[in-house]
Amino acid sequence: MSSNTDSSGSGRVVSVTEKGQATIPKQLREKHGIQAPGRVKFVENDDGEIVVRPVGSMREFRGLERTGDDDRPATQLLRESRERDERRLDDLVDQIGDSNGTETGED
Repeated sequence: MSSNTDSSGSGRVVSVTEKGQATIPKQLREKHGIQAPGRVKFVENDDGEIVVRPVGSMREFRGLERTGDDDRPATQLLRESRERDERRLDDLVDQIGDSNGTETGED
């Protein structure tokens, strides 16, 4: 059976409501960057212990992989990329039609 404290003695007992809700102590939320309101992930480790892990919001990840100086919204970049892909596909269809000796539609 596990105790209410970890090996450093800094564990904390919290109540669980009828709905299964528990409050993460403020000190732990601040220490681990858990925002309220926010999300956490519950994971059971190999020892059968329940571990609570912070989950970043999508807003935190926004622009994370960006390089360069382009500060346009990701939705605009995605829209432009899709339009380029569509034009390339249209060009490819035209090329295949021309190489097969078929007409592509207009009189």
